[in-house]
Amino acid sequence: MDIIVSYVIPGIIVLSILVFVHELGHFLAAKAVGIRVERFSIGFPPRLIGKKIGDTDYCISAIPIGGYVKMSGMIDESMDEGGIKGEPWEFMSKPVWARALVIAAGPIFNVLLTVAVFTFSVWITGIAEVKGPIVGDTIPDMPAATIGLQSGDRITQINDKPIEDWHDLQSTISQSAGKEITVTWNREGETMSAEVTPVKDPINDVGQIGLFPQTETRSAGFIEGIGFGFKQTWYWTALIFKSLGKLITGELETRENLAGPVRIVQMIGQSAQGGASSIISITALLSLHLGLINLFPIPALDGGHLLLLGTEAVIRRPLSQKLRMALQQIGMAMLLALMLFVIINDVMQIF
Repeated sequence: MDIIVSYVIPGIIVLSILVFVHELGHFLAAKAVGIRVERFSIGFPPRLIGKKIGDTDYCISAIPIGGYVKMSGMIDESMDEGGIKGEPWEFMSKPVWARALVIAAGPIFNVLLTVAVFTFSVWITGIAEVKGPIVGDTIPDMPAATIGLQSGDRITQINDKPIEDWHDLQSTISQSAGKEITVTWNREGETMSAEVTPVKDPINDVGQIGLFPQTETRSAGFIEGIGFGFKQTWYWTALIFKSLGKLITGELETRENLAGPVRIVQMIGQSAQGGASSIISITALLSLHLGLINLFPIPALDGGHLLLLGTEAVIRRPLSQKLRMALQQIGMAMLLALMLFVIINDVMQIF
């Protein structure tokens, strides 16, 4: 029961929010260009409860991790090849640009949710400004902690080079991965020093010793908050792509760094226990992951649909229905195989 309350329920709630926002993007874009939406489902079949309003069945389905929007005249995950009749409200009856907008709207809404969460977060909590090269906290078992650096220590030198601000400190350490350096700091008027070897951050390829700066928080204005939201979203987008690149090339261990639904639920549960700020942060990051991964050019993902639409735009005619069906089936098989792998990997990593 503790696991259900602490992990499963928060996981389902957060994932349902992310799926709802994603599918809402598809839904609103489809309505805007005149495509009939037959079903808006949170969760995958079988259908549990719902209500039909107009042409659309709004429902909740039994499998909670996921969801979909079923549009008239579209070959999608449902593999409904008999639904294309050439009616003006069907997906395939719309021009390429309209269909591309509908497909892209899901990932775009997830990215915008990330921007919105970061923006509202900084409006509520303010912006943290660094107070110089002063230690705010250290990471246990990292080099800074092992040499005894503590909160409030002011770092004055590294290898006899004066340190004026946190940027100086960060820049010097980042260039010293695997190289021993001498760190000098001041604690309540007493000068102390020690040798330490920065470890390499496997994602950013820079040295780090496990330090957080001491900060002061100030309020953020409306425009500044929006700018912060976009800036943070861009930072995490770049980091996600960099990490994916290292996973593909083998520089990062796949089994340790690739998380599936089980570990995602675990992370959400752990974040929920850390308070509102932690659960807000994990929601923003998961939304960004969902949006970006859905843009991958794999059949059955939004990116796969966009790739087919791009091909159609180039050759000036739609691909055959038989070929689209085959590609969807291949894509679904790939996704199911990947899902099986990550679930098994999740269980192995946890237990």
